[in-house]
Amino acid sequence: MNQAEYPDKNQQSNQNNEGNEPAEPIRQNIETVAELHKHTERRVSPQQRAIEKVTAFLGRPRFLFLILIFVAIWMLINVLLVKLGNQNFDPAPYLWLEGVLSLGAVLMSTVVLITQKRQDKVAELRMQLDIQASLLIEQKISKLIEMVDDLRQGEKPHDPQTEAMKESIDPHQVVSTLKRSLREAEEAARGK
Repeated sequence: MNQAEYPDKNQQSNQNNEGNEPAEPIRQNIETVAELHKHTERRVSPQQRAIEKVTAFLGRPRFLFLILIFVAIWMLINVLLVKLGNQNFDPAPYLWLEGVLSLGAVLMSTVVLITQKRQDKVAELRMQLDIQASLLIEQKISKLIEMVDDLRQGEKPHDPQTEAMKESIDPHQVVSTLKRSLREAEEAARGK
């Protein structure tokens, strides 16, 4: 780690106490995000947690190497048994090996899908939170523009751009306009 990239915590707290005020709001935001994460994680069942641990293990390169080693040992044992004149337990097309690997693939796919489903739900909740926050911020900014415009009414003539910015955004109108624009762009790309 480069010391210049990651300054000492004491250095940061001294800088924040020397008149830089972003430390408190940033700390509060971090605590809020951490609390939301804790709340989401508290609702996870022990079974779901176990499945997610398995999924995390399946996603590591180590697991790929374990599968390759398992297949190589399986084949090597069968070849050695034939060389030593014994009956092998899975002849050369290795049907038992295929069955074991197919069962493993079905189980892995199911585990990954279960994990992905929960992650999708969490992502959906975060997206809804982002939309709600964005709408709230937009409403506050519109109100601030309106208040500033009220303060300067006597100083400058009517500004149509300021009047437009005072209006709150209708999310339904934005979505329908976006869909229409995307559809028109798609039709233009196809040459209709």
